[in-house]
Amino acid sequence: PALLQMSGSQPQLGRAVPCLRCRGTCTGFEPHSWRKICKSCKCSQEEHSLSSELEDDRKIGRLLADSKYSTLTARLKGGDGVRIYKRNRMIVTNPNISGKDPTFDTITYEWAPPGLAQKLAMQYMELIPKELQPVAGTDGALHRRRRLTRQLPLYDQDPAQCRGLAEGEHRLMEEFVKKYKAEALGVGEVALPGQAGSGGGKDEGKAQDKNIESSKPPESTNGALESAPAAGHYRCETCKQAVPGDCPVVYAERAGYSRQWHPACFVCCRCSEPLVDLIYFWKGGAAWCGRHYCESLRPRCAGCDEIIFSEDYQQAEGLAWHKKHFACLECETPLTGKPFVLANTSLLCTICSQSKRL
Repeated sequence: PALLQMSGSQPQLGRAVPCLRCRGTCTGFEPHSWRKICKSCKCSQEEHSLSSELEDDRKIGRLLADSKYSTLTARLKGGDGVRIYKRNRMIVTNPNISGKDPTFDTITYEWAPPGLAQKLAMQYMELIPKELQPVAGTDGALHRRRRLTRQLPLYDQDPAQCRGLAEGEHRLMEEFVKKYKAEALGVGEVALPGQAGSGGGKDEGKAQDKNIESSKPPESTNGALESAPAAGHYRCETCKQAVPGDCPVVYAERAGYSRQWHPACFVCCRCSEPLVDLIYFWKGGAAWCGRHYCESLRPRCAGCDEIIFSEDYQQAEGLAWHKKHFACLECETPLTGKPFVLANTSLLCTICSQSKRL
């Protein structure tokens, strides 16, 4: 499939991008469309190759900036001052001695837990399903990029990317983002059982700990700080199975270091998707992906996919819309006060609904 042509780091908004699912048979996604779906095939934004790796790293850098995890970001020399994600890539080189002359097989992981010795990082990778391992050029790497688009949409953190905000709502969104960065945002830490929070094999552990505020204790089910389990008694928070002492696990600082997860079990409590790059939001004693955490606090528009900050919005069958986005998916006719048909999440006027049945 064709990729979006880039000019610097900005997409050329006038050019449609073929859908990955439709294999180029549709007319393509229009990046300027407020709906954020393909105009013809109605596939979601994540089905289209819309961003470069640099844009992805800038997005996560923006998310982690001004938070206790800002040490995972850095400023680009000669850049515009925006912080960029210091994404940890891992290159593994193995000798291949099957032929007459020895060669080397190189595997590049597009992301790996930062600060780990390669042996422990490889153990971590082996504990997640092979089809999800972010090896460059594989479906696992593509799946990571799609999760990044789905779980951490840029318009959930940057008011400038939103089409649905009315006058006066930019400040509300800025406060919303500032609040979730301070109270919920986290990045999982990979370590051997019992070794998290004090380095645990991480080169960056101590540097990060200096930036972690200690004014608020981790959320606990009994209202008190929890102590780490005794050796040999570690269990995964999700599957409740025992955790071997020599296998890496994931810790979430906001959950307290008495809880740990198998790498494959560190998932969003709502959608059960693996949390991309271990970025989580902690609420109600569970880890959430960014998308579903934001939706747990404010309604999301089924038309433009953005969070709704107005108290005056349209609702139907458990879904919500900005009033200006309550329109037919096919002909864009406004439907407020008019009859409509809702098929799954597709909002249609009665005329378009009848024509689709024919």
